[in-house]
Amino acid sequence: MIGMTTHQDDKKAQAAPLMLEQQLCFALYSTNLALHKLYRQLLAPLNLTYPQYLVMLVLWQQDDVTVSAIGEQLFLDSATLTPLLKRLESAGLIQRQRSRRDERQVAVTLTDRGVALRERAVTIPEAVRCATACDVDELLSLKAGLEKLRGTLQQ
Repeated sequence: MIGMTTHQDDKKAQAAPLMLEQQLCFALYSTNLALHKLYRQLLAPLNLTYPQYLVMLVLWQQDDVTVSAIGEQLFLDSATLTPLLKRLESAGLIQRQRSRRDERQVAVTLTDRGVALRERAVTIPEAVRCATACDVDELLSLKAGLEKLRGTLQQ
């Protein structure tokens, strides 16, 4: 009969918003897993984890920054950031010391080895772009959309 719905159809309609494949969070989560897997492969020769790579990106952009400034850029608290920094320091890539400007702050600087690692990492962004099979404009659009979403959610 046209126009009539069954109890089964009603159940499907009610369940649709709760279907896994309908969830934005799952699309982001599963994409993030795939991206981390790719980065794990790319970063293995550098002996860096993905979070360590993010810290190094911050420092390659601007050396001699405070722990709190790194945390702000990466959206990480000091309890998460401190162990990452300790491992990078143990690997000889960074130094941590009290800031000359404010002794309450800890400054992080690259060592010569940390600076040199940048040259080995320079190919990673292009390798990621190639793995996505997206052109630069598509990736920039996707990135802008994600940044807009993040900004909205942080309000």
